[in-house]
Amino acid sequence: MSQQSARDEARLVAHAAAAESCAALLGEVSALLRRFVVMTPAQARVVALWVIHTHVIAAAEATPYLAITSAEKRSGKTRLLEVLDLLVARPWFTGRTTAAVLPRKIDADAPTLLLDESDAAFGGDKEYAEALRGVLNSGHRRGGKTTVCVGQGANITFKDFSVFGAKAIAGIGKLPDTVADRAIPIRLERRAPGERVDRFRRREVEPQAQQLRQRLHALAEVAETLLDDAHPALPDELDDRAWDGIEPLLAIAELAGGDWPVAARAASVELYGGRQIEDESTGVQLLADIREVFGADDRLSTRDLLDRLNDLDESPWCEWFGKALTSRGLAKLLDRYGIKSRKVRFEEGARGTRQGFKREQFEDVWNRYVPSNPAAKRNNGTTRSQSGIEPDFETEQDTSVPDSESGAKPLPERVVPLVPDRGAELAESAASEPPRGGCASHPEPVAGCRYCQERAA
Repeated sequence: MSQQSARDEARLVAHAAAAESCAALLGEVSALLRRFVVMTPAQARVVALWVIHTHVIAAAEATPYLAITSAEKRSGKTRLLEVLDLLVARPWFTGRTTAAVLPRKIDADAPTLLLDESDAAFGGDKEYAEALRGVLNSGHRRGGKTTVCVGQGANITFKDFSVFGAKAIAGIGKLPDTVADRAIPIRLERRAPGERVDRFRRREVEPQAQQLRQRLHALAEVAETLLDDAHPALPDELDDRAWDGIEPLLAIAELAGGDWPVAARAASVELYGGRQIEDESTGVQLLADIREVFGADDRLSTRDLLDRLNDLDESPWCEWFGKALTSRGLAKLLDRYGIKSRKVRFEEGARGTRQGFKREQFEDVWNRYVPSNPAAKRNNGTTRSQSGIEPDFETEQDTSVPDSESGAKPLPERVVPLVPDRGAELAESAASEPPRGGCASHPEPVAGCRYCQERAA
C-alpha cells in the first residue's frame, strides 16, 4: 500500500470515528439542554451544534452568536446559560464586566462569552454599552479587532485586541440591530403548566456534563482538521449574513451524518424565519406592505397607495408618529431606495394623469430587500420550517423521479427527531406509555435523568 493510500485510509477511519462520536454527542447535548430548559426541537438542535462549534471554532472563519431572548422574565434564559457553562469550551459566564476588561480578556483567553442580562448592559453605562456593541459587531468574523487606548499620561497609545470568538447573549427584548443581525435567534417562552423540566442542581449535573465536555474536547482534536475544508449545503431561504453564521454549524451536522444535515438545515430556516422584517428596518417593512397592497395592479396613485397602507391593521402606517402616513412621510421613507412618485396616466386626457407609482419602480428593491413570502414579516417565530420540511416528525420517502433537466433529487428517506418534542409528549393522556427504556424525553435511558431512573425502577 502506498503512503498516499495509507493516509487516505487513515483519514477515512478518523472521519468515520469522528462522525459516530459527533452524532452521539449532539443527541446527548440536545437531550441535556431540554432536561432543564423548555426548548423546541429546532432550538435544541441548533444550540447543540453551537456547543460543538465552540470546541472546534479554530476551523471556522465566522461564528454565529446566540441571541437568547424572551418577552418576560423567568423564561429559562439564565438557566440555558448555566447549562452551557458546563458544556462549552473555555466558558466565561458573566452578567457585567467593564469596557476595559472586555476586549482584553477575550484577546487573552479566547473564551466562549456567556453574557447574561444584556438588556441591562445595553441600557446602562454608555461607555460599556458602546464597548460591548463594538466587540460584538467585530467579533463574529475571524480577524475581528477592537482598538483601545492603553498607557497613561504622555505614554498613552492604542492597541488592537482580537475579539473573535463564540458568544451567547441573553436578555429580555431585542438586541441592537447590528448585533441581532449576527446572531441566531433563540426565543424562549415561560414554561406552561403542562411542561416539565428537571430542577437544575449544578453539583448533581456537573459530573455528567464533565464527561460530555471531555468527549467534546476529544472530538475537537480530530474534527478540526476534518472541518477545515467543509462546504455544507446552505438553505436558499436564508440571506448572506445568516449563511456566514450557520455555515460552521451545518458543517458539523454534515460531519455527524445521518438525519442531522437535513434536520439542521430545517431548524436553521425555522429559527431565522422567526426574525421579523421590523427588526431589520422600517423601510423594508414598508416595501413588503407596498408589495402586498399593490396586489395585481401595475400602477397606483399616491392617494390610493396611502389609503391601502393605512388600512393594514397590523402595520404602523395608520398611526405613524401619531397620525396616518402622509405623502411627505412616504416620500422620505422611499427616498433611500431611489424611488420617487411621478406623473402616472390612469385614464385618457389630462385629468387622467395623477401623482403615483408604477409596479416597475419597486420590482428591483422587492427582489433585493423583501423575502419571497410577503407573509413572512408577520411571522412571530413559527414552529414550522419555511423550507417545507417538518423536522419534528417522520416524513415518508419521496418517490418522485428526479428531473433530469433540473437535477432535483428526492428527499432523504426519513427525517427522525433526535430529541422528541417534550411539550407534545406531556400533553398526551397521563395513561400514555413512555418510550421503552427511557422517559418521555429520552427514547433510551440517559444517565443523570431521574425520570429515566424512575422508569427503569
